[in-house]
Amino acid sequence: MDANLVAAQLFSGLTSAMTLFLVASGLSLIFGVVNVFNFAHGSFYLLGAYFAYQVVSVTGLPFWPGVLLAAAGAGIAGGVMEYVFLRRIYGRGGEAGFQILLTYSFILIIDDVVKMIWGTDYKSIERPGSLSASFTLGEISVPRYDLVVILVGILVAAGMWWVIRKTRFGRNLRAISDNREMASCLGVNVPLTLSLVFGLATALGGLSGALSAPTRTVTPGAGIEVIIGSLIVVVIGGLGNFWGAFVGALIIGEVTAFGILFLPQWAILFSYAVMALVLVFRPEGLLARKGSA
Repeated sequence: MDANLVAAQLFSGLTSAMTLFLVASGLSLIFGVVNVFNFAHGSFYLLGAYFAYQVVSVTGLPFWPGVLLAAAGAGIAGGVMEYVFLRRIYGRGGEAGFQILLTYSFILIIDDVVKMIWGTDYKSIERPGSLSASFTLGEISVPRYDLVVILVGILVAAGMWWVIRKTRFGRNLRAISDNREMASCLGVNVPLTLSLVFGLATALGGLSGALSAPTRTVTPGAGIEVIIGSLIVVVIGGLGNFWGAFVGALIIGEVTAFGILFLPQWAILFSYAVMALVLVFRPEGLLARKGSA
């Protein structure tokens, strides 16, 4: 086996892992703090991709400000969804069933809204000119854009660790995750914090969609594919565990990349096989949930 080919697949797997991590980390954060399994989370990835297309390809805004605006737009949409709809079903009997039905309905709603605004044709975004070339490491050629995506994923992971562990907001998140009523008694504005968490988590999904737009076609329905991959990552890492999402994304990214290299006709099955093994031998996930992180 050519070492250069293996290294190229390694970088490809890392790139996929980081985009998947951004979505899965938000999904895990919502479950860990808000205790909502947001089936519509992939739709905010879709919104991020279309927002990026709109501000970059249509209005002509530079790429990186466009990416940030797209992530912010997805975050605002997620915060509004939590404030207007999900907040109304907290504490009801059969809450889990209401959550599933409500968040699943938003998959259909957002997908149809996207079709109404942007149509069903495939959209695309060009990479920034400075990142269109490749970076050479010895005999290995790696697209510069892929390296930037990997770096963004690592920086987001480090930034989220700092927010969760070193800030007052992060302490509030951990307190709400452990005992929502006690946190409220201690003066934490629980409703506001839950909306901010939902907005932050969906902004991460939107960021992933915006970063993926130059490498994948932007098309309705992409959110469903992403949410399936994110669910696999969250199950592998552990429900509600932020670092579990990071580890799970690395595993799935590399397993998929090398599956395509060695057995391309079976590559789609490998991620499901890994999830099945984890469910059999460690059903709580590789990193058992501890609070919200």
